[in-house]
Amino acid sequence: MLFFGCLIMSIASIFIAFSNNVWMYSALRFLSGYGRAAIGSSVLVLCSESVGKRYQGKVGTIGFFMSTFGFVSLPCLAYFSKDYSWRVLYLSTSLPAIVYCLLIQFCVYESPIWLLSKGKVIEAYAVLNTSHFKNESSNLDHNKLSFTTMSCSDPPLIKILLRKKSILGQLLLAVAAGFGIGLMYYGMPLGLGNGNFSLNLYLSTGLNALLELPSFLIVFFLVEKCKRRSTLVGLSVLSGVCGMSCMIASERKVLQMVLELTSFFSACTAFDLLLIYTSELFPTSIRNAAVSIVWQAVVLGGVVSPVLVDAGGDSNNKILAYLVLGIMTATAGCLVVFLPETKGLEICKNIEEQEQKGCINHV
Repeated sequence: MLFFGCLIMSIASIFIAFSNNVWMYSALRFLSGYGRAAIGSSVLVLCSESVGKRYQGKVGTIGFFMSTFGFVSLPCLAYFSKDYSWRVLYLSTSLPAIVYCLLIQFCVYESPIWLLSKGKVIEAYAVLNTSHFKNESSNLDHNKLSFTTMSCSDPPLIKILLRKKSILGQLLLAVAAGFGIGLMYYGMPLGLGNGNFSLNLYLSTGLNALLELPSFLIVFFLVEKCKRRSTLVGLSVLSGVCGMSCMIASERKVLQMVLELTSFFSACTAFDLLLIYTSELFPTSIRNAAVSIVWQAVVLGGVVSPVLVDAGGDSNNKILAYLVLGIMTATAGCLVVFLPETKGLEICKNIEEQEQKGCINHV
């Protein structure tokens, strides 16, 4: 999924540079976004499943840092290509992705945990015997590992959701939380706070990207210490309350800017932590699909937030936009209290094992 997602995104973006009408441009943009949708969740899941349980949380956050680093590099590329056609910017950002595809194909291995969850023991042995896993696999109990050949792999996610109401309920709660967090994550920097800054496009875009670095550092150092559920609720409520407080501080620009930044930081941190929490909440066999769905729920919040921002054109409507975003973010985040805590608990390979062992219980 990672390879083909990156390949579709890069090829479509290259052809965008040669589009000659708005319809061709729009279709290729849609295709590029379709490929892009699978990349984030695949990176998170593949990285976390390629290391031991002790390091899964921290390794999963590294992808967020690299995403921010790529975001920061974008205004730099745009600035140096501003005297050229917009097509040059598309080529400069999409051609390197072809190199990434080659690196993924020849340097990145399939998740051994996923292979074992599907009963593909021979393929898992082949991965574990590579130099990448040599030290980690030297002490494996291969007899215990072979036991997975007798386990049944799970059916497709749709069938699981229809049969297992508990799994469906957990996914819907995670999706609702992701949508609420996405509203503030995209809504605050997209328009609500832009009136406070008189910066050019390149500098403001770069600053927006840099604002995400503190949230990455917070998640990186606290992911092994904090409880997922209570931390997510606290961050969502803090983001929502600060967002709503902006309407009270509309006459005090400095205070309003501090509240906006606090709300955005909280939403960024909650976004990163929610994806890690989702990857721990579901078994290996459906983890990638579940993380992808929750990620798209966050993106859906990004689709709705500009509508609310645009509706807040005058001062009165802008206050209403702050209020709506704050209430929805805080309310959606509080739904996490109905999900089980995952910190320090065993993550199962499939639904059957999760039901038998009770790998994840309500705490």
